[in-house]
Amino acid sequence: MPSPLLPISSRSSKSSPERALLVKSQIEDDPSTNIFISSQFEDEKAMSMEPLVSRAASYNGTIATTTTDDSAKNYQQRRRRIGSENSLSSLSSGDSPQQSFSEDVGHAAAETFLVTRLSLKLLTYLGVGYKWMLRFLALGCYSFLLMPGFIQVGYYYFFSRQIHRSIVYGDKPRNRLDLYLPKNKDGPKPVVAFVTGGAWIIGYKAWGCLLGQQLSERDVIVACIDYRNFPQGTMSDMIQDASQGISFVCNNITQYGGDPNRIYLMGQSAGAHIGACTLLEQAIKECGEGENVSWSVSQIKAYFGLSGGYNLLNLVDYFNSRGLYRSIFLSIMNGEESLRRFSPAVMVQDPNVRPAVALLPPIILFHGTGDYSIPSDDSKYFADALERVGVKTELYLYEGKTHTDLFLQDPMRGGKDKMFADLIAKIHADDPAARHKDAVAPPRRRLVPEFMLKLASIVSPF
Repeated sequence: MPSPLLPISSRSSKSSPERALLVKSQIEDDPSTNIFISSQFEDEKAMSMEPLVSRAASYNGTIATTTTDDSAKNYQQRRRRIGSENSLSSLSSGDSPQQSFSEDVGHAAAETFLVTRLSLKLLTYLGVGYKWMLRFLALGCYSFLLMPGFIQVGYYYFFSRQIHRSIVYGDKPRNRLDLYLPKNKDGPKPVVAFVTGGAWIIGYKAWGCLLGQQLSERDVIVACIDYRNFPQGTMSDMIQDASQGISFVCNNITQYGGDPNRIYLMGQSAGAHIGACTLLEQAIKECGEGENVSWSVSQIKAYFGLSGGYNLLNLVDYFNSRGLYRSIFLSIMNGEESLRRFSPAVMVQDPNVRPAVALLPPIILFHGTGDYSIPSDDSKYFADALERVGVKTELYLYEGKTHTDLFLQDPMRGGKDKMFADLIAKIHADDPAARHKDAVAPPRRRLVPEFMLKLASIVSPF
């Protein structure tokens, strides 16, 4: 089926002075933060550099770095080992799986401070623009209207005994994940490794709490993977982080009661794009000669993409018109020359990538037709491209649903959720007992009054 989206017309790659003059960040006082400038400007360098970690490094494997400082290497290995031992010991000891509340508050305060500093630095990229200012105000109104639901979900996140928060899976900032475990411990459970959205800028693992709660109530383990956002890192860093998080899930989930033969990868919005890029890049690695990999595409039973964007060549100007300015977006994506590389819908059609494409698991895409943050046509385009190259693909379109309806408003509305029902049906497709349990499960309770949900849909900046 031909896509109504058309590729951008060919233009000169020279940017206007306003676009070319990306912000020179002043972050020398914050060594944990890396600001990268679009790679089309050859004279611009990363503002701070850290020892490089092999993308294929496993959670419990030896970390290969470019540094010659043995103490730094030993520190990185010790940090990962301690994180693993602390995470796993909580299960064997029989104690509560959650960290102490004081530790959670301290960690949340530290991350809030870091995110605040990054946000202030991000403002120097945005400059004075009415589009993003209006979006910011709309976001405030939207969050206020959904606050009753956020409070309840937040209480569950901090106090539930079913959540293992901030498990360390790597050596970079924000290399942590949250695990949502079912109360029912009978037998190994299916697992969803979830990459949260957030426009590549405001993503955070806790954004997946509502989905994690829903799925864990249906006997599914959920791992919400955090990753560096811009300006802490660029798209290549996000893929590296997601890959390490997936590696941790694939290699360690059995110790949490997960079934290694039923691991699903899922992403929402920007997370869907990151997940698709990570999956394709891993397949390309596996087809390469001598590539060292710590997890395999064959370990992923299926990929679920929720409201994602997969053809950046078509979306870059659309995002610019909505306030995610072209200069910022190109900086996030490592420069204009990298847009094709980070467009899975384009890459799968490359004859040179066909051997890697053959390794991909089934791809299931979900999208609302009323989505004006990322048009549903982009999922249609990706589904068509996958089908043309022989990848098993399914596309679920939900009439009139917006970018946030499927992920927030509908779950907070309670009752029967069509998208969630389709998702859980795919996960439990080979488990008749689980399907029967799903069929008789009581409807979820409402978290937010209907009039507030409708107002939130009207003012939503997404």
